[in-house]
Amino acid sequence: MLIGCFGRAPRYPSNQAAKTRWFGPSGLWLPGIRSPSALLAFGIMSMRTLPLLFLNLGGEMLYILDQRLRAQNIPGDKARRVLHDIILTMFNKTFIEELFKPQELYSKKALRTIYDRLAHASIMRLNEASMDKLYDLMTMALKYQVLLCPRPKDVLLVTFNHLDAIKGFIRDNPNLLHLVDETFRKLIEIYSSVSAGEFQLIRQTLLTFFQDLHTRVSIFLKDKVQNSNGRFVLPVSGPVPWGTEVPGLIRMFNKKGEEMKRVEFQHGGNYVTASKEGSFELHGDRVLKLGTNMYSVNQPVETHTSGASKNFASEKQQSIAPNPLAKEELNFLAKLMGGMEIKKSSGPEPGFRLNLFTTDEEEEQAALTRPEELAHEVVNIQAIQDQQRNQELARIMGEFEVMDQPKWSASKGDDLLAMMDEL
Repeated sequence: MLIGCFGRAPRYPSNQAAKTRWFGPSGLWLPGIRSPSALLAFGIMSMRTLPLLFLNLGGEMLYILDQRLRAQNIPGDKARRVLHDIILTMFNKTFIEELFKPQELYSKKALRTIYDRLAHASIMRLNEASMDKLYDLMTMALKYQVLLCPRPKDVLLVTFNHLDAIKGFIRDNPNLLHLVDETFRKLIEIYSSVSAGEFQLIRQTLLTFFQDLHTRVSIFLKDKVQNSNGRFVLPVSGPVPWGTEVPGLIRMFNKKGEEMKRVEFQHGGNYVTASKEGSFELHGDRVLKLGTNMYSVNQPVETHTSGASKNFASEKQQSIAPNPLAKEELNFLAKLMGGMEIKKSSGPEPGFRLNLFTTDEEEEQAALTRPEELAHEVVNIQAIQDQQRNQELARIMGEFEVMDQPKWSASKGDDLLAMMDEL
């Protein structure tokens, strides 16, 4: 029998009913399938991944925006309003209910559309280059966190760390705190009964979503946790997953389950036993630091796109080939965004543009060198060809618009219908 790298053999259910429960999301047992990774090869992904993906990416977005708002010396009341408006939109009750329904992940472009709208839920505006950079930072940070999770279940602790930090942004707003706490309770209620096998499937689904993203981020490069090609460096030190042993010992058993022999080996790392398990309650010590705000100290936020890491030819091929999921993704966005609600402005207030780059010149240069493949051209959907769907999206976006938008010189961002045409 093979022993796991941390001293524990993998366990599989012995009866067919248990196997079906262990794999959970599909409700179907496939003979010969021995792991969640093999399930992914069959195109079967967890139906419980979307809430974790959305909340964690949203948390990273808030971290970055908070850092840039401070770096650009935006007045405190305006900065606070931006964060509060985005959080209000993220945790809208109707939206959260729709988000938590079991459903498959959709494409990166479909989810990107949601974050475009979310980032513009207040008086702040980003141009395309800054939005690209914001999304790159969000996705690479979460990819790093998911890769380094000691156990698949710890993806939930990463989510809790993000929600804990979000509550720190709104500690003076009891109504928003209540919305976040309700989402917290829903996470605990739904994911407390999820098996270890399905958490592994959730983690594999997330990694599949991130697998082709290799954007270089300066904060990771400086900390030497990312190579120049955009690949992350996995550590060979630190605490092992809770409930496992430090590697270095192989145990051999006979057919009766009795230990017959022990062999020690040099693992080449510097591992220690985990001191305690992180709390999965509403309040408590998460122990795990992944998902906490790495921009809380004043560090420059920079990204450098590694040209070799982005498969532009593949993306261009996608833009030409028809996507059979295009209609489903459009319906998905319509339903999901239909639950979003933008707080209406009580009166005219000067808006402002946020720059994710150090200077305006850098932002302008990034806009000029922006590859065409990033211009949301993967799926070609002409919304005007379907009047019924067009009317539904128009109604949804009517609810999305902020009344009395301030006039300013830069672009306010594309209308969702225009974005859909460019997907």
